[in-house]
Amino acid sequence: MEVTGGRENLVPGTPLLEVDDLHIEFHTRDGIAKAVNGVSYSVSAGETLAVLGESGSGKSVTAQAIMGILDMPPGKITAGAIRFRGEDMLRMSPKDRRAIRGRKIAMIFQDALSSLNPVLSVGYQLGEMFRVHQGASRKEAKARAIELMDRVRIPAAKQRVGDYPHQFSGGMRQRIMIAMALALEPDLIIADEPTTALDVTVQAQVMDLLAELQAEFNMGLILITHDLGVVADVADKIAVMYAGRIVETAPVHELYANPAHPYTKGLLRSIPRLDQKGQDLYAIKGLPPNLLKVPAGCAFNPRCERATDLCRSELPQLVPVLDAEGGDLPGRRSACHFWKETLHG
Repeated sequence: MEVTGGRENLVPGTPLLEVDDLHIEFHTRDGIAKAVNGVSYSVSAGETLAVLGESGSGKSVTAQAIMGILDMPPGKITAGAIRFRGEDMLRMSPKDRRAIRGRKIAMIFQDALSSLNPVLSVGYQLGEMFRVHQGASRKEAKARAIELMDRVRIPAAKQRVGDYPHQFSGGMRQRIMIAMALALEPDLIIADEPTTALDVTVQAQVMDLLAELQAEFNMGLILITHDLGVVADVADKIAVMYAGRIVETAPVHELYANPAHPYTKGLLRSIPRLDQKGQDLYAIKGLPPNLLKVPAGCAFNPRCERATDLCRSELPQLVPVLDAEGGDLPGRRSACHFWKETLHG
């Protein structure tokens, strides 16, 4: 089986990628950690989905499952489907899945320095994509590498193509990672914390570059982050994860204006604001749960200011969010027993 066809051949409204009721477990000495519990989301061509949440929420594990790089064992996909252009990748042969990885779906990792080989020049590493996948000669691969470095705005690309990763700044290394992901012009890019350890100015430059390249190639983009401030200007919709579950989904501007889950509300309150200079930053009390011992009911209940006995005993489902008149809010869902009070309170 070979997945073919450009983004322009997609039926309008058909997602490039669909994650459907995905469950992932990790078997450890201390027990079974349920890292992902029924996660579902989709992304279409030209669309940006931001997946938000604290460390340990399951964001990156889901991305690794999509890419087929989840460590198994100890990780194990126990249920669900991951469909790319309608084909379930979990049912594909390893050969067919490798044909998609890199060519159709690419990933940008958060630590560029550890992701790049320190003993090979960046030009060699970029060119390898063309040598391996397209049979390019060394000369052709080097020329394509220079083109990619120019495209992601690395100054003096022709002179720096022979430099090594340690000779570039953190922001420039992240641009090289973006260039590697773009090399084969994939349909979808997954960016896992692409601005980690970068200063605010460089973060903005990297995000602007991703948004510009996405528009140019009409790619789907999944942006994984813990920082709501990073995605405000680039995301179309947001999925908020907590303890392996999606607890809220919404179009980006609606979520920022009026969240429907206490966890999302807490994340938004913790963002520094210019109009609160000199005030203490808000912090959600407590810590994310141990995935070996997730609390009964809503996993967020030990940290939630609204928690009741119902929250401590019954797991809330991800349900449609309605407006004050009872009308449906497209794309909005919340896994909170008291989403109405959170949204309209």
